[in-house]
Amino acid sequence: MSRRIAYYEYGGPEVLRIEEESLPQPGVDELIVRNEVIGVNPIDWKMIAGAFRHQDPHPFPGVPGWASVGTVEKVGTSVQHLRPGQKVIVGSRAGSYRERQLVNSRYVVALPPGLPIDQAAGLPSSAVAGYSIIHQLGITADDVFLIHGAAGSVGSAAAQIAIAQGATVIGSASARNHDFLRSLGVIPVEYGPNLIADVRAIAQPTAVADAVGGQEPAEATCALLSVHPDMRTVTVWGTQYSHDAGIPGLSHPEDELERTVEYALQGALTVRIAADYAFDDVQQALKASMTMHTPGKILLRM
Repeated sequence: MSRRIAYYEYGGPEVLRIEEESLPQPGVDELIVRNEVIGVNPIDWKMIAGAFRHQDPHPFPGVPGWASVGTVEKVGTSVQHLRPGQKVIVGSRAGSYRERQLVNSRYVVALPPGLPIDQAAGLPSSAVAGYSIIHQLGITADDVFLIHGAAGSVGSAAAQIAIAQGATVIGSASARNHDFLRSLGVIPVEYGPNLIADVRAIAQPTAVADAVGGQEPAEATCALLSVHPDMRTVTVWGTQYSHDAGIPGLSHPEDELERTVEYALQGALTVRIAADYAFDDVQQALKASMTMHTPGKILLRM
């Protein structure tokens, strides 16, 4: 038997329960991973709340989580690139809030030597989305790149990778996070009514990514598009605001996890760890993630 964190209705962290489950034997392309560290991402509590219930419904019980690092216990007969006892990074929608996880091998990569486990657990979902932003927009050294929500785990990953490409990066964030952005090499601007004027005082962006969602980023992006209609745009959080504004959603290349790991190994991408919690303290971990006050990744530790 193994433990998992499940929910049987939509709601806040209080709907989560810890329960036991039995796992089947892995199929030919599957493996079982015993998780050691689990990454907590904003999409986890958004899914628990039912934010995607219409465009991406799933049956109950749901198990949140898209990110973990652990050790392979069993592999299916067709799995050749991974073996029992090997440390791996898992980036799968199969629900990582588990002690042991059954997952398709295409969502698993070996943990490279030299990459700390905590850093690796912070890569799937948020940092991977940051890489996919850069890939979709085709960011180069010629770009002035504006990121809404640049201090968050998605935005800060996109910022670091863009800076590694040589781009000039402007990042919107609360004033308390501006020193953090400067430490990454990002030019910070503050949310609020002066956002557009502050951005234009620096430079006209050639590309904009919304890594936070909501009305203000969509309206700001539209205002910038009115001056520069060829500006490339993308949003990580598809909302009615971004849909009405015609801002494209994020697509995910098949090799996004592998590529994100490469940037981390090169030292171009570092995950800031904000806090870690015991597996049994998952409700507190999600509440901390929901406040969005501290930049960095929250982890669950087995």
